[in-house]
Amino acid sequence: MSTILRRTATAAQNASRTHFFSTSVAARKDLVQDLYLKEIKGYKVPPTPKDAHVGVVKSYSLPPAPKAPSLPFDIASELAAYDASEPASAFQSVPQSSSVTEETVSGADAYLSFLEQDLPKPEAHHH
Repeated sequence: MSTILRRTATAAQNASRTHFFSTSVAARKDLVQDLYLKEIKGYKVPPTPKDAHVGVVKSYSLPPAPKAPSLPFDIASELAAYDASEPASAFQSVPQSSSVTEETVSGADAYLSFLEQDLPKPEAHHH
């Protein structure tokens, strides 16, 4: 009886080994894949015209060469005109009316007048 069991066991193992690999999957053909490959192989790239770059690529032109700075011809007259001109002051003094006293001025005007006052000169200490 043991021999019969051994033979059936080995036959079952041999049957499972032979059916483990199936060749029917490789024999099937995929129609969609075949059509796709056929269309890709049949595709031809249209030729590009020679002037295809016109309008896409800008033409390059060199920038103009820089000019050397030039000195004025009559420096003496320009310096004399500069010395004769009056400097423009940033703060123009506003004449205060006699009716307004420092006690009545407040806010920004008082602060500005305080800033415009001269600083007291430090006294020299002699030892």
